[in-house]
Amino acid sequence: MLKLSELKFPADIETLPGGFWAAVDVWIKKPHVVNKRLCGVTEGGNGGAEALELLLAGRGSSLGDLTATEEESHRSSSVRTFIPKVSLYGGTRRKELVLRDFGRHHVTFVPFEEDSEGNVCLKEGNIYQLQLVLQDCEEWVLELLVLTPDAWFSDGVAYPKLTWLSTDLLPKLVRWAAECKSSEFRSTLSLLPVEKYSLVYQRLKRKYKDMVKVWPEVTDPEKFVYEDVAIATYLLVLWDEERAEEGLTAMQSFVDLGCGNGLLVHILTSEGHPGKGIDVRRRKIWDMYGPQTLLEEKAITPSEGFLFPGTDWLIGNHSDELTPWIPVIAARSSSSCRFFVLPCCFFDFYGKYQRRQSKKTQYKEYIDFIAEVGRACGFNTEDDCLRIPSTKRVCLVGKSRNYPPCDEEEAERRRVGFLRSRQTKGTDGTPGGSWGAGFQPRDRVEAVRNCAALPRDFVDGVVLQVAHFLLGMTEDGGEGSSGDWNRGGSLSLGEAAELLGQEALQRLKKEWGGLQTLLRNNHQVFRVEGGTVSIRDWRDVKSHKRKPVAPDALKTHPCWFHDHHPQRCPLQVERCTFAHGPADLRPSTKPPKKRNKSFVFAHPP
Repeated sequence: MLKLSELKFPADIETLPGGFWAAVDVWIKKPHVVNKRLCGVTEGGNGGAEALELLLAGRGSSLGDLTATEEESHRSSSVRTFIPKVSLYGGTRRKELVLRDFGRHHVTFVPFEEDSEGNVCLKEGNIYQLQLVLQDCEEWVLELLVLTPDAWFSDGVAYPKLTWLSTDLLPKLVRWAAECKSSEFRSTLSLLPVEKYSLVYQRLKRKYKDMVKVWPEVTDPEKFVYEDVAIATYLLVLWDEERAEEGLTAMQSFVDLGCGNGLLVHILTSEGHPGKGIDVRRRKIWDMYGPQTLLEEKAITPSEGFLFPGTDWLIGNHSDELTPWIPVIAARSSSSCRFFVLPCCFFDFYGKYQRRQSKKTQYKEYIDFIAEVGRACGFNTEDDCLRIPSTKRVCLVGKSRNYPPCDEEEAERRRVGFLRSRQTKGTDGTPGGSWGAGFQPRDRVEAVRNCAALPRDFVDGVVLQVAHFLLGMTEDGGEGSSGDWNRGGSLSLGEAAELLGQEALQRLKKEWGGLQTLLRNNHQVFRVEGGTVSIRDWRDVKSHKRKPVAPDALKTHPCWFHDHHPQRCPLQVERCTFAHGPADLRPSTKPPKKRNKSFVFAHPP
């Protein structure tokens, strides 16, 4: 083996050698977190690995040494098969023998291919090793060794370029080893076959990609469309596996409670599953799906009037205040109804979820609470981690009951007891028309809470207060001043909040993002990055390439710096996109553009 590169660990590191094996374990089991062209891997048992080791041992000293170790107990081996995001190899799958040597702190990767008759072909040019070394100066070093660097082959997916191992993989392994963090949750897609998920996701992504172009909601289409495609993929694969396990032929039915934009309902329906979505508030995009997508505008209150005895699955995708109730509704709908929930905001049965005294994160504590609800309602509840662009991506699945059908009456008594343990004044959780009494559904009219609805004089007052303090930090020409124009100092968001009174802070706490959102909304004045706020200097925005503003350009907003900065605006009037005084202000007279609502997603491309 030839050493290709090495990377030193921090001098004060205390997580080695255990952290090294934790980091290696991530690379072995979840290579897709580094190599974005992979969907994941599947791991085989040791049977095939042992046969491959015997093959290596018989190939001469250069390869036979890879399996040598003093004690069998210090070694383990396994086989992993790469699953690319996009199929590039036809029916062939790239595979690797993974040899862990715990005694010598190294792991070796031996790529091979296997034909239909079981014949194995080693790819000797791509054999590499990761080794942890304690040098004489008591410094830990991570080394990358390659058997034959000149023969390295890269296909851009399973086999990246050799330099990538040094520049991308090695630094990640060093960081993971130093942090030595273990996730509170399962690995992603732990309940599904990853390869099937990858194929279905790529198909759906191609099929529904045009929705991004015509998305009428204010939300980001790139995030929300592909997130719902991923959630739909998860459910479709989960249900396909369920039909295979149970010998079913009929497509599962569903109801999405709190369906929001309805895209998940539309995809599942278009893929052949009968179902509908219910939400308290209609969305613009509902009219674009076509009549086959059933969406109802209705407030949902947990009660006998909102049971679904003929439905196979209840879905709660970011269902907020409905989330803890969905296992209850599923359990009381029928003995065969199942549930899937993807919690986001933290709600209990009758209001906001109150944290217990716990060492867990708030998110983990809430996930455990919903799992507890599922078990109390009689479900074998499992959690899994989705692959979606969100920090809240742990779902809970109730596929089966933890009691036999003959014990339904006793199971219901346990449900009532659990609901009573979570009750508030005037509620008891018992079956009947009012078992959700005390539940507060969301308002039909969505409250605007992004600081946009705050009174203008309040916002202007906060802006002036923070800006004047920042300017006062450098008004004597200290650090932050630039020539004859004062660009002010910087504050953390916490320090900026301390400038405001309690009344103003309480008002901002009711808004999403609070003070940070207000300051970011005033983009002309402030620069908010990395938890700090400073005065924006428009000369920094490609000032050497800034072109004069066209004479007929519309300056629809006044220049804050012209009106409030002691040295006025640092830009000349012809180079500033904001109005320097009333004479420079030219409000727009054009009517707002109308969105095209004629596109119907009855048959997605």
